[in-house]
Amino acid sequence: MRKGDWQGYARSILRIVAALLFVCHGCQKLFGMFGGARGGMAHAWSQAWVAGILETFGGALILMGLFTRPVAFLLCGEMAVAYFQIHYPRNFWPIRNMGETPVLFCFIFLYLVTAGPGPLSLDRSLRKRE
Repeated sequence: MRKGDWQGYARSILRIVAALLFVCHGCQKLFGMFGGARGGMAHAWSQAWVAGILETFGGALILMGLFTRPVAFLLCGEMAVAYFQIHYPRNFWPIRNMGETPVLFCFIFLYLVTAGPGPLSLDRSLRKRE
C-alpha cells in the first residue's frame, strides 16, 4: 500500500469520529441524553430542536458516508450560525466564548465538502455500482 492510500482511510476515520460526536450533540437536544442540552430537551419547533434534528440525522448520514458533500455543506452552515448567534456575542475568541466545538465541526464539515467522504463510505459503494 502506497503512502497516499492511507490518506483516504484517515479521512474516513475523521468523518466517522466527528459524526459520532456530532450525533451525541443532537441526541442531547432531541432526547435529553448525556445530561441534555441545558439540563433537558429542546422544545418542538424551536431553533434548538431544529439544530438537534440536523445534528442527529445529518450526523448519522455523515457517519454512514451517505450524501456526504451536501449534508456536510448544510451542517457546516449550521455550525457557523451556531457560532455567530450563540458564542461570538460572548467574546471574540472561541477559547473565551466556549465556541471551539462549533468552530471545529464547521471546518471539519467544510473539509468534507471539498475532500469527500473517503473510501469507507456508502457514497463510494454506491458510486462503484453505477
